[in-house]
Amino acid sequence: MTDIRTEKLADLAVNYSVEVKENQEVFIIGSHITSPLIEQLYKYVLLAGGHPSVVYQDQRLDDIQFLYGTDQQLMYVPPILRYAIQKADILIRIKAEKNPKHLANMDPGKVAKNVASRRELSDIMTDRIKRGELFWTLFPFPTDSMAQEASMSLLEYEDFVYKSCFVYTENPKEKWKNVSKIQEKIVNYLQKKSEIHIVGEDTDITFQVQGRTWVNADGKKNMPDGEVFTGPLEGSPEGVIRFTFPAIYKGNEVEDIKLTFKKGIVTEAKAQKGEEFLNHMIAIDEGSSKVGEIAIGTNYEVTRFTKDMLFDEKMGGTIHMALGRGIPETGNENRSAIHWDMLKDMKKGGKIYADGELFYENGTFLI
Repeated sequence: MTDIRTEKLADLAVNYSVEVKENQEVFIIGSHITSPLIEQLYKYVLLAGGHPSVVYQDQRLDDIQFLYGTDQQLMYVPPILRYAIQKADILIRIKAEKNPKHLANMDPGKVAKNVASRRELSDIMTDRIKRGELFWTLFPFPTDSMAQEASMSLLEYEDFVYKSCFVYTENPKEKWKNVSKIQEKIVNYLQKKSEIHIVGEDTDITFQVQGRTWVNADGKKNMPDGEVFTGPLEGSPEGVIRFTFPAIYKGNEVEDIKLTFKKGIVTEAKAQKGEEFLNHMIAIDEGSSKVGEIAIGTNYEVTRFTKDMLFDEKMGGTIHMALGRGIPETGNENRSAIHWDMLKDMKKGGKIYADGELFYENGTFLI
């Protein structure tokens, strides 16, 4: 029997987020544990007139590759993935972790090589998105291990996931349209500003944003969504920022990160845990030590930290910053194999100024 919540989530993805049209080639990428959602996505793509294809991925195969693969094999890009990035009209990715820490004890150097091997495809994807040739979205599917990471039962976690996506509302698509209208007011305010100054615990950092586009993240690219973001001018970040939540990337948990920026580049990176991995990632390529995105979370249905940035970066009362690849629609030109979001709580004393005007304090917008 189909879970109506899964069906509503698939409908939201196909008919709101990417708006599949007749004859579009749609790649659905997920693991076998996401089959209930894949089946519903497949159905809704067909009903919309699209041509669905499914790419199955498996963590156990990733583990085998890292354990037994040579450097050359670790850097090999599967042809099906290359085709999807180069030719598809739409990519729908499903995030569902069987074991979020499956790479935690792998050699950081091996992980870095594997990540770096995706740089070419990352650049192709960025260029196609920029030209309006490729549309994509990322949707969640709750699993036992994700619930465990978030310190919840599976039933509790499922409720959390579907509430944050507004699936429990009568018409989720209309709800996200209303979210879009509210966030548009914030975007319109910020679009007129030139400098963002963030102050908080062990944090005093500025970003120049003149000429850049602020984006209203309203459920088109991610689900759940709920943030406003931009990409700062290259070379502009100056100062220090401390991230109060653990930053998780490729199964590695890095705690209490403190980054120092001079002329837009990380000059010092410290962490209480995972500092070696942090510095490996920052050194992957020329763009990995630069900022690709700054953002403010606006989704107050995301009520707790889950160790999953698909949810955590949207949390109302937080900001996040991404090292690495910029997002084309913001105007940020930074290229990198990584895009690593790092999260900071702003609810206790955090302030954000735009051109010297305080517009956000203690996790709340003042405009």
